[in-house]
Amino acid sequence: MFYPPKRILMGPGPSDVDPLVLKAMAAPLIGHLDPAFLNLMDNIQQLLRKLFETNNRLTLPISATGSAGMEAAFVNLIEPGDSVTVCVNGVFGERMSDIVVRSGGTLSRVETSWGKGPDVDAIRESLLLNHPKILAVVHAETSTGVLTHLSKIRELLNEFPETLLLVDCVTSLGGHSVGVDQYQVDFAYGGTQKCLSCPPGLAPITVSDRALEAIHSRKRKVQSWYLDLSMVENYWGDNRTYHHTAPISMNYALYESLRIIHEEGLEQRWNRHHKNHLAFVAGIEAMGLEMLVKSRDRLWSLNTVKIPDGISDGIVRAKLLERFGIEIGGGLGPLKDKIWRVGLMGTSSQKKNVLLFLNALEEILTEEGLVLEKNAGITAAERIYV
Repeated sequence: MFYPPKRILMGPGPSDVDPLVLKAMAAPLIGHLDPAFLNLMDNIQQLLRKLFETNNRLTLPISATGSAGMEAAFVNLIEPGDSVTVCVNGVFGERMSDIVVRSGGTLSRVETSWGKGPDVDAIRESLLLNHPKILAVVHAETSTGVLTHLSKIRELLNEFPETLLLVDCVTSLGGHSVGVDQYQVDFAYGGTQKCLSCPPGLAPITVSDRALEAIHSRKRKVQSWYLDLSMVENYWGDNRTYHHTAPISMNYALYESLRIIHEEGLEQRWNRHHKNHLAFVAGIEAMGLEMLVKSRDRLWSLNTVKIPDGISDGIVRAKLLERFGIEIGGGLGPLKDKIWRVGLMGTSSQKKNVLLFLNALEEILTEEGLVLEKNAGITAAERIYV
């Protein structure tokens, strides 16, 4: 039997999982068409609608990871030749772009420097030039810690009512408000392993009636059989038509994680993520370190810290893991060796984790030759909690 080491998961995902969620996964299996499991599916859909803040009928978990949620969004909506505009300001905008091309879409990229939010004026220019079927944005860019303000995107799209809005909220769902109905998002997808604090393996999605109509009116079949929502919806809908064997235990886990979320309350949960983020930032800046992203565009769930000159990314992360059991992430692409990515998601978003990390980072940076004021980070963070 494999016995994993005890870790405190403060990287870009997965996050720590509540013991009740792990316990739920140990429950006995039943069939994927068992009446009890079908009832559980209904309950999961209801809780997901509350989480996405939507009344969309087609709201369900794809039986695969968040990346499959991304792929499902594009392959269902795109037919060859369709124009798609993608906002690219990190790794996941790049992945969106790749899937658009693989799906036969005509891609237009609106690029912004990594660490900055999308440029609304540049998006408008692309929309005026290309009149795309879809505008795709990453609400929470995990590679940079940038939050895209959906209110600004919706305000812009009111000028282009024919364009569908597709949103990646893998790292924001459950930690930030995503406001699917408020911002008239047509297709949103998430992942279970971030702010939901559930093991990786399912991708919650929600699809507007307008987007569903586009899927139903396709001229050719969806290129992916497994991710074809015109069939998947019949399994999760009233017909209960067999499509695939759902991962039973993962759905037990998702239901329990959603139950915990709604027991806490969405606004209380968002506020918890926000406060822990503010305490973390206060501590980091009191230590003389810098955040990558300007305050107005920062994610609460994923924090990006600039690595000080002369400090080794690998050495610091290795010491955090070996000495304190803390996992954080390094930078990707052009940010490799330049930033640390520190997650405060779901169960991992706790005061004790913020203070432990700041203490551990101070100890390690001091060993590595950085001159720091003793306990400055913890003191500043404590002020936020007081």
